[in-house]
Amino acid sequence: MNRIPATSDITGAGAGGLTARPHRLRRTAALRDLVAEARWHPGQLVLPLFVREGAAEPRPVDSMPGVVQHTLPSLRKAAREAVDAGVGGLMLFAVPEHKHPLGSGALDPDGILQRAIRETLDEVGDEAVVMSDVCLDEFTDHGHCGVLTPDGRIDNDATVRRYAAMAVLHAEAGVHCVGPSGMMDGQVGAVRRALDDAGHTGVAILAYTAKYASAFYGPFRDAVECDLRGGDRTTYQMDPRDRAGALRALALDQEQGADMVMVKPAMSYLDVVRTVADHADVPVAAYQVSGEYAMVEAAAAHGWIDRKRAIEESLASVRRAGADLVLTYWAVEAARWAGR
Repeated sequence: MNRIPATSDITGAGAGGLTARPHRLRRTAALRDLVAEARWHPGQLVLPLFVREGAAEPRPVDSMPGVVQHTLPSLRKAAREAVDAGVGGLMLFAVPEHKHPLGSGALDPDGILQRAIRETLDEVGDEAVVMSDVCLDEFTDHGHCGVLTPDGRIDNDATVRRYAAMAVLHAEAGVHCVGPSGMMDGQVGAVRRALDDAGHTGVAILAYTAKYASAFYGPFRDAVECDLRGGDRTTYQMDPRDRAGALRALALDQEQGADMVMVKPAMSYLDVVRTVADHADVPVAAYQVSGEYAMVEAAAAHGWIDRKRAIEESLASVRRAGADLVLTYWAVEAARWAGR
């Protein structure tokens, strides 16, 4: 004869024969919030921002709905909006009017990225951490992250020297933190030495420690108008199949003076985020890149997923994997949600 199982048969008995019921802590939203393991505080979010030299008005990035190339005035407005929402950091990228094989615009003291840093700091001061991208791909006509040799290969050492000079210019403009992102050997050490030698010992370095040669960067290249001509970046960015290399890079970047380290992209590399977080002696960042953003926005626009839930779930996964801070194009929205 069949019988309805006793409660203890379904859930198992705890100490003293009392029944454990995990559902008790899931019964209301307030209970779930009270015991949530992975959550984000607005101050742990960093908003990437693009500014375009010579633009008369903000220009939408077609592959990233809701994201624009800013003018300097609209950059200030966006920075203020983010800070007022509680966002902790702003990462600045620039789109120059003219590009050059050596990325010479990056080394113009009055170049667009240096002006963007000054304008942003004039607006928000120390209310948020103002960060800058130290890389050449936005400034080169060939779209690679550095200087090329005559036969089209990356010249690592020549590139690193330019990164060091860029970082000093950004520091002179007042930036709080520089992000050398080109994945050149020795870039963190060279930038640290250059900053210290120029008296900018207080400027921090966010090292792009594990930046993978990912398929998810396409919309970003639209945002910075980066037309990659010839080859790809697999010779200097990390192989997506490689996790152990992240630990080797972590050891080198920490030894060379990194103040924070980053894994990029986030979504497909949560195992790497966890591995780096388990071994790092400094805070760990992860970047929800343009392709991750575009996929969610596209699916939501078609009604295939719940947009807000998908964004919240993706952020929770990055934090759960061990990231201390998250670079995300949803930073302002997510900060407002977290503050409610």
